[in-house]
Amino acid sequence: MPYYRPIPQTDAARPDGAMSLAGGWCWFDRVEELHRDAPSRVIPASDLSAELRHTLSRPRAPIAGMAFNAPRLMGILNVTPDSFSDGGEHFGANAALAHAANMIAEGADLIDIGGESTRPGAQEVSTDEEIRRTAPVIAAMRAELGCTISIDTRKAAVAKSAHEAGAALVNDVAGFTFDPALAPLCAARALPVCVMHAQGTPDIMQRDPRYDNVALDVFDFLAERIAKLTALGIPHGAIIVDPGIGFGKTLEHNLVLLRNLALFHGLGCPILLGASRKRFIGTIGGTEEARNRAPGSVAVALAGVAQGVQMLRVHDVGATSEALKLWRASVLGETGL
Repeated sequence: MPYYRPIPQTDAARPDGAMSLAGGWCWFDRVEELHRDAPSRVIPASDLSAELRHTLSRPRAPIAGMAFNAPRLMGILNVTPDSFSDGGEHFGANAALAHAANMIAEGADLIDIGGESTRPGAQEVSTDEEIRRTAPVIAAMRAELGCTISIDTRKAAVAKSAHEAGAALVNDVAGFTFDPALAPLCAARALPVCVMHAQGTPDIMQRDPRYDNVALDVFDFLAERIAKLTALGIPHGAIIVDPGIGFGKTLEHNLVLLRNLALFHGLGCPILLGASRKRFIGTIGGTEEARNRAPGSVAVALAGVAQGVQMLRVHDVGATSEALKLWRASVLGETGL
């Protein structure tokens, strides 16, 4: 079975017949046809079926009130004592609320709150403890800030409490494979979802991860999960996909996925890129401390936006927002002034 990766362009000299990529800021007129058992080749986009051209070019439906005609920022709020990136700085309710307010002021479109660390080697947190960490903070954020909130969890009970407290989206790093009750809950409550690829659970995921072809394997996993979710009653237009950078991937796997992000537009869903402060950024950039990896994280985020990625999950909201404004001004001519 062939796979098709649109080759994204942003140049102002757009040829006749070129199509918008997912209705966004990139265009394409060629695609790379990929095979598992044969060399790839570049073909004109006009050679694709009408159905696939439509999938690749149509605008993505708004989710949780967010349109995807511009890149959206998901600010990370870890209310855990053992996050890899911030060392529990926002574990207390007051600290979490203050950090959320700051990220919104800096340009976050929604806040992703998680009460269970999913860093490599992390152990599972009890459901009751995860609810205790997240639900009160979500309720306070909705009451005081009125912001859009997603809950980063693998568990139905946590998602239920989060939704009742005010969360509007469920972001599951396990791709809705950990708790069989989670997807039906989201369907019953009409909650949009973000489905991510991970190989293995956080405690073991970095122990020698292997793939036949990481980009195509991840694509197939996400396609299968989309089919399962829609069969359960979650609309296709309410699903965001995330290739899961750093979740059961080596540095080389991460780089292959980053070079092939445009492939995932073929799933017909908005794409989320969550690479912020990951280990591979520190390894390549020479930055040991995760909190000091903002420059590398911004560079990877902009590389994703250049491939039409619609949502960036980031720690450094202010730096990423500023970089996006400059990228859009210099590349697209959009100053917003």
